[in-house]
Amino acid sequence: MVQQGTQEGEPRKSDEAAHASDSETARTAASKTAHAAADDADEPPPAIAVEGLRKRFGSGPDAVTAVDNVSLEIETGSVVGLLGPNGAGKTTTIKSILGMVLPDEGSVRIHGDDVYRNPRAAYAHVDAMLEGARNDYWRLTVRENLRYFATISGVHPDSIADRHDRLLEKLDLAEKADVPVRSLSRGMKQKVSLASVLASESDVVFLDEPTLGLDVESSLTLRRELRRIVAERNLTVVVSSHDMDVIEDVCDRVVIMREGRIIADDTVAALRQSFSARGYRITSEEFGERLLAELRDRFEVTDVEELGDQTRVEVATDSDGFYALIAYLRSRDVTLDAVNTVEADLEDVFVELTGGNDVEPSGGAE
Repeated sequence: MVQQGTQEGEPRKSDEAAHASDSETARTAASKTAHAAADDADEPPPAIAVEGLRKRFGSGPDAVTAVDNVSLEIETGSVVGLLGPNGAGKTTTIKSILGMVLPDEGSVRIHGDDVYRNPRAAYAHVDAMLEGARNDYWRLTVRENLRYFATISGVHPDSIADRHDRLLEKLDLAEKADVPVRSLSRGMKQKVSLASVLASESDVVFLDEPTLGLDVESSLTLRRELRRIVAERNLTVVVSSHDMDVIEDVCDRVVIMREGRIIADDTVAALRQSFSARGYRITSEEFGERLLAELRDRFEVTDVEELGDQTRVEVATDSDGFYALIAYLRSRDVTLDAVNTVEADLEDVFVELTGGNDVEPSGGAE
């Protein structure tokens, strides 16, 4: 039936409006899709993208799977700690990314360039300091090493001389700038290796055991300087270290491996928060020798510290054990001055995830 005022086969005004509305909606949706695609195309790739990495050594029943389907992405400007016990596959993963080991399966891209198909473009971004390897020329002086490695990375050393001077100063190498590296102590050589890596224009850096052989003060200096350089140059850093303090201080994120697989990948804070308290510290002026002996018999006392008139006792226990501890102290009419939770640190998390106290983090080959 045709409404009055229209001819048969001629669309009504309401139909025309509906069609126009549908067309406009379609055009809007298409426009949004096109813009989204353009945004995706404009978004830079991650600094490091690893997908499905596998590597086996040997054959037959004696074959060992060192890396088993490892995938991860590392964004530009981030500092990522790569941890794992001996044999976890950590070093094999690093060497596969660096092209020093050819994986059986998987792909690695650095700033979008495939390291196996286009290695020259990919590795133009990369520098590395590997533990146990001689990264420097020991017959050259400290400054000559920095200039040499800047040159082979395609940068005229004079153009970044100020950067070199600052590195030498910050790493306490300025007075040794004109001394051959072979004449330096092990700790000094370690700092020269680090300076040589940071002195280049590379924007993706791998550091394996960077604080090995350094004293406490030098290690603290290294951490501060590394964070400064990362912020200043938007540097992407992968750090492998057995020193959990270094990992906690400098890393935005931690990847933990075990038996060739990634078993944890999160921020340090998130990893620590995922574990319950590992104990409690209780402070009181009323902890005499007899009471302390009783506590040691009944609870796992891990530390006792004298604080002037007060004594602080640390007890390893869960929440149920904590309530039992408090009830016991109340039964002895002990007045508590302070009660604090002992949170899990990164080392506690590492030990728990990797299978026990017999496993130690290491930067050695695996």
